[in-house]
Amino acid sequence: MDEILKVKHIEKYYGNKGNLTKAINDLSFVVEKGEYVGIMGASGSGKTTLLNCISTIDKVTSGSIQVGGTEITSLKGSHLNRFRREDLGFIFQDFNLLDTMTAYENIALALSIQKIKAKEINKRVMEIAGQLGIVEILGKYPYQMSGGQKQRVAAARAVITKPKLVLADEPTGALDSKAARMLLQSMEYLNRDLNTTILMVTHDAFTASYANRIIFIKDGQVFTELLKEAGEARKTFFNRIIDVVTLLGGELQDVV
Repeated sequence: MDEILKVKHIEKYYGNKGNLTKAINDLSFVVEKGEYVGIMGASGSGKTTLLNCISTIDKVTSGSIQVGGTEITSLKGSHLNRFRREDLGFIFQDFNLLDTMTAYENIALALSIQKIKAKEINKRVMEIAGQLGIVEILGKYPYQMSGGQKQRVAAARAVITKPKLVLADEPTGALDSKAARMLLQSMEYLNRDLNTTILMVTHDAFTASYANRIIFIKDGQVFTELLKEAGEARKTFFNRIIDVVTLLGGELQDVV
């Protein structure tokens, strides 16, 4: 299989010598093409810092991060902008949709920036909207949508450019249980049927159980990993996740 994401011996420090905080401590892992990987850990474990470094929002202190074979820690200027625009998709907890644009326009924007022809844009938007069950709201503005609808629009926007990697940051955090389940089923479809590679940070064991592999982080390092076995029921995988969460210690509500 192809390695889409390769994180190698990365470290991230904050502060100075007198007051140094090590957010990530010699952390390494690989995500293969078509994987759906969850990152879990207590608050302060380093998982959000890790996602920020992979998304180039933040820079590592040392180490290497490669996406699709490209070393992203040294990208600058137009090369960095192109990487963010073409190689990454984002699903945020707070949706980050543009309020002055309809769902259709929000999804189509990235393709418009890439100067894709209008006919092709329409074809791709309608296709992904049909797959995620949001065709009927394409003409609506964000204020006219429910939270679950907004997040499915955000998911469509994240994959419309066919990026190498989709990063999801607590994607169900602002949703009720019904909307969360619908979004997770949509993400499961994107991974299983469209072979979308997803890296998702979450506190929630139920959300994590939709992934196929979980990397647990503690004190900026990999604590352990869980791999969903072939044919394993999601409920069984959920229970195994809870077992590891218990081993991690700390306040249970911080990690589930």
